[in-house]
Amino acid sequence: MVRLIKTGETPAKKRHAYMRSCAEVLRLLAQRPTFDDEARDMTAFLVFTLRAIYQTIDESAHAWDERNYWKKAEGLREQWRWTRTAADDLEARIRAGRWNDVPPLLLDLVPYFNSITVTAITRDADWWCGALRALLHA
Repeated sequence: MVRLIKTGETPAKKRHAYMRSCAEVLRLLAQRPTFDDEARDMTAFLVFTLRAIYQTIDESAHAWDERNYWKKAEGLREQWRWTRTAADDLEARIRAGRWNDVPPLLLDLVPYFNSITVTAITRDADWWCGALRALLHA
């Protein structure tokens, strides 16, 4: 019997792509002189991306749960809980229209993405265009 190995989209690969997206958006937001409509779309995009990161963590933790490694699964969830918390905090501030309170929260996120080196921006406005409208209507 041959062991089959999945080489496609793993939670770790998806998580890395989401982390890269967040790092790029945070860098672009830091370079902006004002918090305009596009910056608001970028912030809403961060909410979706942070939730997607936590979803990949939950997928990985579920695999550990199935093997009865519940302590490892909970440790993984706890280690990445900041993504869900940050997404919820950002969404609450966006929905309340408290845009002046958003930049300090974005600054708090920067250390989580220090390990990702952004030498070239590979994402453009197509990635976050309309994210604010999607978030507000969800």
